[in-house]
Amino acid sequence: MEKILKTLTELYGPSGEEETVREKILELVGKRADSTFTDQLGNLFVLFRGNAPKILISAHMDEIGIIVTNIDENGFLRLAPLGGLSPSILTGQRLRFKSGLIGLVYHEKINDLKELTWPKLYLDIGQKSRSEAEKVVAIGDLACFDQPFVSVPGSRFLAKAMDNRAGCAVLVETISGLKRPLPQEVCFVFSVQEELGLRGAKTAAFGYEPDYGLAVDVTRVGDTPKADNMAVSLGLGPAIKVKDSSVITHPLIRRFMVDQAKNLNIDYQLEVLERGGTDAGAIHLSRAGVPSGALSIPCRYVHTPSEMVDSADLENAVNLLSGLLRVPWPAVTEGHL
Repeated sequence: MEKILKTLTELYGPSGEEETVREKILELVGKRADSTFTDQLGNLFVLFRGNAPKILISAHMDEIGIIVTNIDENGFLRLAPLGGLSPSILTGQRLRFKSGLIGLVYHEKINDLKELTWPKLYLDIGQKSRSEAEKVVAIGDLACFDQPFVSVPGSRFLAKAMDNRAGCAVLVETISGLKRPLPQEVCFVFSVQEELGLRGAKTAAFGYEPDYGLAVDVTRVGDTPKADNMAVSLGLGPAIKVKDSSVITHPLIRRFMVDQAKNLNIDYQLEVLERGGTDAGAIHLSRAGVPSGALSIPCRYVHTPSEMVDSADLENAVNLLSGLLRVPWPAVTEGHL
């Protein structure tokens, strides 16, 4: 798991430019599936054919980043966010473009941190003029954080893009260990543009027409000093989502996930996320509705250059997801809760 997570987190892949991540995942799992294909938005589907029902398991490939909006006469770049990103997080950070170009973010003179807004930020790529800068970067170019993967004491990992390469790693590990025959058809989708509004999952669900949906993503925690009051902590097991801003987990799916965690003796937590959402939010609203849930990986410092996860939570997420796919999913009848 550590090797896969390091590989995936260190890849370049902001929203809209996920192809490097997609190619690596296809290399890792493509030969395991009955078929693989990519849709017109760039979602990667890894299909294990079988009998009804059809289950869609989604993890998004994209990470937060920035887009270049202007280049001034001195060669400094102006920026706008791709996804939920605070200006205060960016100051002093290195950003990497697809070309490999590295720049440093800083800000104009301010008297108070409250004055630090996006128009105050600039990216220094070491060029002396607009004409020099335009030789290596263009308006509309994207960049992501430039941070290495680090294993820290306590069996925990730090990296950029844990949101959601951690979820992608869980899917890769699950696919690698999947044993056939499966009791139903399963399609894993590695989705695009989640950070911009669950866009890839929306088209993926519409096209595949699943009977059930499950998102695998990170979630915030409440175990750091003076954190928000949230009953999720690092190291206490993957979280089974109850609600977030985008979805209320279908009660039948939630109970099914809890029962399986108990049957497999896997530690788990129940998650109520007051702000934020996952691909489940788009999947469950597809067509006439898809009963959906989410398996969440506790993560500290979400949407920063160094997000932290626990190795045991990741392993137990793989164990629970694998267990969910080894058994028939409960039948959902009209109005059945």
